[in-house]
Amino acid sequence: MDNSMPILLVPGLVSSPRIFAPVMPALWRFGPVTVANHIRDDNMGTIARRILAEAPPRFALAGHSMGGYIAFEIMRQAPERVARLALINTQARPDTAEATERRRGMMARARAGGYREVLDELFPGFVHPSRREDASLRQLVYDMAEDVGVEGFIRQQTAVISRPDSRPSLAWIKCPTLVLSGDQDNTIPNSLSMEMASNIPDAPNW
Repeated sequence: MDNSMPILLVPGLVSSPRIFAPVMPALWRFGPVTVANHIRDDNMGTIARRILAEAPPRFALAGHSMGGYIAFEIMRQAPERVARLALINTQARPDTAEATERRRGMMARARAGGYREVLDELFPGFVHPSRREDASLRQLVYDMAEDVGVEGFIRQQTAVISRPDSRPSLAWIKCPTLVLSGDQDNTIPNSLSMEMASNIPDAPNW
């Protein structure tokens, strides 16, 4: 009997399918893998609806960073379609005023021709502290940013700014859930991962 399950991966901010390339061969052993297109719309509700329209009827869902915010919206819209959930280096909280101000500044600079400089500013938060001088990783970020484009980046940031607080809906997540973070994550602290795991009924808790 075929027990495979389609897998839907949702990348993070200014990320494209390239981000998942190292793990794709391993994931394909468990079922067909699709990477969601999350650069076409500027609000979480529409992004999720379009992804759901293109997704298999039922699937395992993994969202990384901004992809986690989208995964929460998918869970609000169609929880019955998600068999398993992975939340990777993400959080359930809405944007802070300080984060929103910083995002708006990056959007303005990117629109004015400073997209590469914005990427350089973001890069240290994307990688482990020991990899900040890794030229190949920096090039990967540049390549993914080219995939996304300036307008796609602005749409993404607009959606992230207006995302809802997902903490109230954590208790509604009934499928088996993995919350994954790193001790050296310098963007989203482990405490926010623990907050999610503590409030999702079927998530392992530290």
